[in-house]
Formats: sequence, structure tokens, C-alpha cells
Amino acid sequence: MKIYLDLVFLINFFFDWMLLATVKIVLKQRIKWKRLLLGSLVGACSIFFLFLPLNSFTLFFLKVLIALLMIRVSFGYQDLKTYLQQILYLYLISILLGGFLYYLNLEFSYQNIGIIFFHNGYSINYLLLIILSPIILYFYLKQDKTLKNIHHFSLSLQLTYQGKTYKYQAYLDTGNKLYDPYFHKPIVLLYDPKFPKIKNPIYIPYQTVEHTSILEGFIAEKIELETGKIISKPLIAFSKKSFQIPNTQVLLHQDYLE
Repeated sequence: MKIYLDLVFLINFFFDWMLLATVKIVLKQRIKWKRLLLGSLVGACSIFFLFLPLNSFTLFFLKVLIALLMIRVSFGYQDLKTYLQQILYLYLISILLGGFLYYLNLEFSYQNIGIIFFHNGYSINYLLLIILSPIILYFYLKQDKTLKNIHHFSLSLQLTYQGKTYKYQAYLDTGNKLYDPYFHKPIVLLYDPKFPKIKNPIYIPYQTVEHTSILEGFIAEKIELETGKIISKPLIAFSKKSFQIPNTQVLLHQDYLE
């Protein structure tokens, strides 16, 4: 039996790229396409393990190690929760795609006479690559454009309160139009369950279309944006829920867009 190593490597490379691109789309991760290609290259190199005299346990361990390295190379490391989530989705999508491929191979690559099945010499791998690659690429480019628009308003900042500095990822939210009803001061929303408890909080009433509620807040010394802009004495209000924008802990008020 002849094995065309270059063809097998290329097929594995494309499949790994599709897996990583799908993980990126599902989790809405903004990474450069070069990192995806590099991660796919790491994954494709795993085929060389098949030519080594390894037992099943060692081979399984090396494949898991390669998967961890693929995620690390492609997405970097933000925090443990995000890293584990990326690994979980990589395996879930691999199982889904692998099962789909197995089903197609049974349907198209095998013929039967009664209960006797035989291979007709046709592999669905190439067909799957032709069909799925442009679909994945379309969603990849579409999601990448969306994430670039989000990133345009995304920036890091340092919040100073009682002499301590806290670093966050923020988003300049044009939809944040909350003001303090007493002094008409813009409100910055913060989601950080680990933030120290405020001894004398400020209670800020606000009203939406659906209900009226109260936010707990405080006056910070300053907020320093990565652009160099400094916001003195900002009014910070705690959000009870995390924001829909990935890796964002602060929603800046629309007044700070200027």
C-alpha cells in the first residue's frame, strides 16, 4: 500500500485549520490568520507520530499534547477558563466533524451486496475539503470583520481607587447613555465580582423600558486609557451581569468617545 505523505499532511493541515477556524468563529476570538495557520501546522505534524513505534497510550497522550499546543499557538493564553473552553470546543468540533466524515464515507465510499460491504476506492476526504473549506472561510472572514469592528472600540485601561490600580479591558459603548440623575455625571459600568467591597457606596437609580432599579457605585480617583487620556473622578457603577462582548469588564460611557 502506497502512502503519499505530502497529501496526508496537506489534508490534516486543512482539517486542523477548519477546526481552529470554527473554534475562533464559535467563541468569537479575534486572532490573526497567521496564528491559525501556525497552529494548523503544529497539528498536521502529529501524523509523523503514526510512523513511530508507540503504544496506544503514548500516542493518545501525544495527541492531547498536540491539541493543547495547537490552542496555545493559535489563541495564546488569556486565562485558564478561556483556555479550557477553547480546548473543549476543539474536541467537540473534532468529534462532530469526525462523525460527519465517518458517516459520509460509509454512504459514498462503500458499496454493498446484501450484507456484504466493500470499498469502492473513493474517499470522501477530498470532497469534504472542497465543500467545507469555502464555507468555513466565509464565516471566518465574516466573523473576523465583526471582531475588527468591535476591536476598534476596545482598549485597555487602568482604574485607580484608594491608591490601588486595577487593570481592565474596556469597550467604548455608544449604547451606554446612563447618567447620574442628580449631577448628570456619565456612568462607567464595571463587572468585577472580585472587586473589594465598597464601604460607603453610592446608590444610583436608573430606569429602562422594562423596569426601574438601583446600581451600586463609587467615585474612583481616575481612569487612564491606553490612548493616554485620563478621566478624573469617574463615577463607576457595578454591573450585576457580565457583558456580551468577550473579555470585556468595563463599558465606558458614550461621552468618553470624544
